[in-house]
Amino acid sequence: MTAGAEMPARPARPTVRVGAPTERRNPLSVDLDLMSTRDVLTVINEADRRVPAAVAAVLDEIATTVDLAVAALRGGHRVHYFGAGTSGRLGVLDAAELAPTFNSPRHWFCAHLAGGPDAMWRAVEDAEDDDRGGAVEAASCVRAGDLVVGLAASGRTPYVLGALASARAKGASTVLLCANPEAEAARSVDVFIGVDTGPEVVTGSTRMKAGTAQKLVLNTFSTAVMVRLGRVYSNLMIDMVATNAKLRGRMISILVEATGCSEELSRQALTEADGDLKTALVALVSGAEIDAARAALARSADQVRGALALLAS
Repeated sequence: MTAGAEMPARPARPTVRVGAPTERRNPLSVDLDLMSTRDVLTVINEADRRVPAAVAAVLDEIATTVDLAVAALRGGHRVHYFGAGTSGRLGVLDAAELAPTFNSPRHWFCAHLAGGPDAMWRAVEDAEDDDRGGAVEAASCVRAGDLVVGLAASGRTPYVLGALASARAKGASTVLLCANPEAEAARSVDVFIGVDTGPEVVTGSTRMKAGTAQKLVLNTFSTAVMVRLGRVYSNLMIDMVATNAKLRGRMISILVEATGCSEELSRQALTEADGDLKTALVALVSGAEIDAARAALARSADQVRGALALLAS
């Protein structure tokens, strides 16, 4: 560029004014910046109390989503999360925690975040506005029979809606989870979960109540899926991966709790089962030998109650 030449003007970037409830001002926090620290915390805490009740109001829709996920996974398909910003990061978090908690195959739950892995740590400019990017990503990995869950606080995030439209065209079931019960996209998905969390304490900051609601829904959803797939016995994590000393100790505690056997006997059974918690559990509860317990689990699709029923008969 020659001296004195003007810098070229940057093209105007699109602007959208969102009318979702999360963008409205909360009348209870209009004086937030004038409050004492304790009062700020009180206002936030009182607002947060609304979230569990809002989630309770959509349990039927969550139950439908759980049933769709169970059917997909039993049929050899996958569950996908597509999201941007806080919503997308919460999807990544939920998917990442299922393998160590329930020993679920890593391909069962796939999280897709607008802007890619870098967006976990920093905002990626305009990534959430890329509806084509979401559509292309979904087209590349979603298959007929999969379940695709879109995560968008406002219910209008282009990246998410692009992914959902592409997934539906591929023959996948689609779900939209958002904090806008009035979202127009409700009509274009199989299941709509619109959690009514209302205006945020800090206007538009959906990392607050909207994010908390999404975390609660995802916890509820994925845990229920794992329960329905037999990866919990009673209320115990029998499929967890013991990756540290605490979790190895928890395996012993689970055996003691589930069987009523002593810690010594539980340790012995776990050693004989080569560290396989399910096999040790079935052997201790049924009184069968380790090899018989392992065979019963194999015949019952790795389901503890199924294996116990086989051994009892």
